[in-house]
Amino acid sequence: MGLPVRDPSLEEHPKVQELRNLSKWSEGHVWVSPEMHGCITGVFKNQIDWLPLNTGSVRPTQGRTCVVLQVNGGSQSFNAVNELRRLARWMRMPCCTNQSSVPKAWQEFDDDGRMKDSGFRDRVVDVMEEFYKFTLIMREHADALNDRFSERKEVAQKGRLLTQAEKEKLKNEASADAGSPAAGSKK
Repeated sequence: MGLPVRDPSLEEHPKVQELRNLSKWSEGHVWVSPEMHGCITGVFKNQIDWLPLNTGSVRPTQGRTCVVLQVNGGSQSFNAVNELRRLARWMRMPCCTNQSSVPKAWQEFDDDGRMKDSGFRDRVVDVMEEFYKFTLIMREHADALNDRFSERKEVAQKGRLLTQAEKEKLKNEASADAGSPAAGSKK
């Protein structure tokens, strides 16, 4: 894919911008990772880390649906899908309740790279059908689900949503004021 390792100095890298634009364009994400040493791969985590939790006052992944799947080189396990589900929650993405874990994945594909007809393939199709329906249902309610009390309160008080940098500046100013000698004399 050409995506660089996460480094704040590379925010403008073309592949970073491409990934972020695709994420913004999407209504939902399909996350599939191999399980390696009981977890998702570093390559997959790097992709997730390039998707910001917020850009100014906008939360680019909030409300987008997500479905999680994993493949295993050996016996079936669910460590990677559990980790992916936790990441989706942190990114405020409602996750489809169904998931799939394919054991011994190297045996489940034909020479053309297509999944062989099996119970595992049926499960993947079931998961994707449910994800499609889940995304359609969530589409109708996205505005309601993304409506947050804290944001309505901030708009009422400040006239708009503040960027994270503005919030940090206000917090630092309040801390500095609280520690000043003048603040201590207000008894």
